Amino acid sequence: MAASVLRQISRELGPQEPARCQLLHSKKLPRVREHRGPLTQLWGHPPQWQPSFCVLHGDGRLEWFSHREEYENGDRPLGSTTLTGYTVLTSQREYLCLLDALCPDSSRDHTQEEPDPLLEMPVSFPLFLQHPFRQHLCFSAATGEAQRAWRLALQGGIRLRGTVLQRSQAPAARAFLDAIRLYRQQHGQFGNDDVTLGSDAEVLTSVLIQELLPALRAQTPPGLRGAGRARAWAWTKLLDAVHAAVLAGATAGLRAFQPEKEELLAALEKTIRPDVDQMLLLRARVASRLKAEVQGPLESCLRGKVDAQLPRITQTLLSTVEAELAAVRTLLTQGMDRLFRLLRGSSSSTQLRKEVYSFGEMPWDPELMQICYREAKRSRGQLGQLAALFGFFGIQSLVFGAQDLAQQLMADAVTTFLQLADQCLTTTLDCDQATQQLEKVRGRVLKKFQSDSSSARRTFIHSWLLCIFLPFVLSQLEPSCKAELLKFEGDVLAVGSPALTIEGIYEDVVRGFLLQRINRGGPLPLQGFPWQDTGSIPGLGTKIPYASGQLSPRTATTEAPQSLCSATREATATRSYSAVGEKPPPAATREKPT
Repeated sequence: MAASVLRQISRELGPQEPARCQLLHSKKLPRVREHRGPLTQLWGHPPQWQPSFCVLHGDGRLEWFSHREEYENGDRPLGSTTLTGYTVLTSQREYLCLLDALCPDSSRDHTQEEPDPLLEMPVSFPLFLQHPFRQHLCFSAATGEAQRAWRLALQGGIRLRGTVLQRSQAPAARAFLDAIRLYRQQHGQFGNDDVTLGSDAEVLTSVLIQELLPALRAQTPPGLRGAGRARAWAWTKLLDAVHAAVLAGATAGLRAFQPEKEELLAALEKTIRPDVDQMLLLRARVASRLKAEVQGPLESCLRGKVDAQLPRITQTLLSTVEAELAAVRTLLTQGMDRLFRLLRGSSSSTQLRKEVYSFGEMPWDPELMQICYREAKRSRGQLGQLAALFGFFGIQSLVFGAQDLAQQLMADAVTTFLQLADQCLTTTLDCDQATQQLEKVRGRVLKKFQSDSSSARRTFIHSWLLCIFLPFVLSQLEPSCKAELLKFEGDVLAVGSPALTIEGIYEDVVRGFLLQRINRGGPLPLQGFPWQDTGSIPGLGTKIPYASGQLSPRTATTEAPQSLCSATREATATRSYSAVGEKPPPAATREKPT
């Protein structure tokens, strides 16, 4: 915790890059679009395929009811789950193969056993939600179109729940992830994987169950009833019970620790900030001496095991992100062009308002954004094979990170367009004048997007290369360099602050060497992920007051720009509130942008 506070304070006191982000930062909280509808579900005791009504909430929580009326009446659901860690499968054959691999005895010849009619009966449009430590959820849609809509919605909820800690820059979140990483390294697990997807309680639960799993597999399966796939299904029910118990304990423990954590953060802030300069100077001196000690074996490791694969992995990451960001730009351009076409066509005020709302919702539209998201998946197999050579198995986290990046850049671009349009449109403009103003805004937004996406691409590649290679290099150096750290431990302990540790300084030194290798192909920024920062642009003239009342009847050529003006103001006024279900304040009390 202390080390995270020190890093945060050093960033605050360090040199700030002016206008690093050109686009306005969207204040809209990450969410998924609520999705609900009828599905057929395998549930009950004994389980049977039965109709149900399912609701996916904006926070990535899935609920199911017997009937739609139960949901509308506010009744308790039959069941619910957060989507953290799940995978959506739409192939029944693929799901049955997964069941075969779950238990040691479940992969034998299934022609010699009685088939399970519940699991193996043909399902036309299945939706299987598989989790490594929880009971599987089996649904079926009525049509292929409904199956696709549910698949995209569920995948969005899974990603939202999975990256909650990765999106946070709070010192407590950073400290928690560091603690998990160091704990696993102490147990010989240096490589990154997807165990850190989820909230703090969910991550802690996954780590603990991974440790319990060998004992559970060795002791429990012989006592499970049934055979083959039925036995595998029973195994998932057992894991679900263990997961629920461990999660309840982890949640209770972290909740009880919350007051102490807040007091600890406040105390660390008070003790570290006054001495931060002295700490950073000592850290630099120790790092300089330590660098001389580890340079030889570190250079040997990089030349012998990293340099050969670094360009290939870099190029794969680069092509993936470039394709994804190109898709975002294309989608953004098409959205702005649709507004221009409606404006030139003298569309009605209702149609313009609807289109402006749709434009503002583009980042959260799973069908539209799927065009961008699928680019992040194209090289998943190749990248996974290359990264696995270095013990990296967090490909799902990497894909989620790329998709989060695309969504945040789209949200920032949409916010910037609506804000600039709000500032340049007035009710006195005719249709041609309004179009000219919006075309200027379009050019400015695309230019800002190009700048931010270029920076984001470099930062993303830099960050994930470190995630892939740094744990591997540390594991390779541990036998030869770990003992050398004892020479410098006295200097660090003399400071008397937990914010400085010799292990942390050593890791920073190794990271610095690795960064030099990464930057050989071109300079890469050293900041964190771009979606964790806020950008700003200077004032763009006097703010036009928010529109109030109804539009008066006008001719079509006057009504169109006025309607678009009003619609953009409504969009910019409400965008930061709708994500959390709050109503926007009255127009007179809204904060005016600079």
